[in-house]
Amino acid sequence: MDLWIARFCCVLLSLFAGLVSGLEITSTGPTSIEKASGQSVKLDCQFTLAPEDSGPLDIEWSLPSSDNQKEDKVVILYSGDRAYEDYYEPMKGRVHFNSADPKNGDASINLTGLKSTDSGTYQCKVKKAPGIRSRKMLLIVMVKPSKPRCYTEGPTEEGKDIVLRCISSEGTSPLQYNWEKTSDSKLLPASAVLDPVGGTVNVRNASAGASGTYRCTATNRVGSEECVLYLNVTPPPNTAGIIAGAIIAVLLILLIIAIILFCCCRARHRKKYEKEICNEIREDVPPPKSRISTARSFTVGSQRSSLGSMSPSNLHEYAPKSQYDKIPSSEEYERPPSHAPVPPPSGAKMAGPNLSRMGAIPVMIPAQNRDGSIV
Repeated sequence: MDLWIARFCCVLLSLFAGLVSGLEITSTGPTSIEKASGQSVKLDCQFTLAPEDSGPLDIEWSLPSSDNQKEDKVVILYSGDRAYEDYYEPMKGRVHFNSADPKNGDASINLTGLKSTDSGTYQCKVKKAPGIRSRKMLLIVMVKPSKPRCYTEGPTEEGKDIVLRCISSEGTSPLQYNWEKTSDSKLLPASAVLDPVGGTVNVRNASAGASGTYRCTATNRVGSEECVLYLNVTPPPNTAGIIAGAIIAVLLILLIIAIILFCCCRARHRKKYEKEICNEIREDVPPPKSRISTARSFTVGSQRSSLGSMSPSNLHEYAPKSQYDKIPSSEEYERPPSHAPVPPPSGAKMAGPNLSRMGAIPVMIPAQNRDGSIV
């Protein structure tokens, strides 16, 4: 309740001060301004003084808070014949009084290098006791469209629906998109449907005549940008040829695999067959024959060892020792069969001397094992 009473008193005081003072805001320009980012703007605030306005002059530009519980943000200040231009940190170095001496009635300010965050309602308040006057201005900082990106959606084939899309990543709404064909007849296809807000062109049942160069322009109230797209509508692919080619390729791959498997199996069988043949040859090889010279030397040595172990009763059946040392000559081995001594009857027992007189030489045949080697 006390707060409302205090506000009511301030309003009455302001009205009374206005009636008795000559301070007036004389600016009559627009109270709403739209500018593009990066540009500069002048917020106008002209005033006049009267002789009765004898107090110190104070000029204040601020951004009023939308919440009454919060304080206003002071942007720039003039007080005590001095300007405080770097008062607001976000606009430091970008805000200045339009006049070098605002006391002359020009409280206007200039904002440079505008940003989208500079948008808001600015209030110019001029105070010179006993008068107080203020003026509000709305500043809208808009971002012009960035360079859009043009591309197609869907297959670019005859008989298909093709969508041409244009998108600008930056820019203050509302954005408008305009498509036009810059080649051939410079007219969009008859089946094309344009969406200026979404930035699309839907070309239904596209034909070869839709091919060409297209240009899209993105626009808002502070600027425009454009991009170019070349559309090439191609005939539909030969599906039957593609399927036939795929089948032939698969068959060739299967044929190559079959040939490789056949060669591997044949090489394996050949190797197995050669191994079996080698094993059969080894089993059929006859035992090695002992050489005559070896048999003779072995026989003579065996007889000598045998004679040493025989008893005296058996010595009369063998020839004298000198006969055992005699080695048959080559003539005896080469004697024809007709001159060979006739072997005795199978039932007769011949003594050692008789065998010697007949030309026979006692030979001891060494024993052999199953594979033919001498033991």
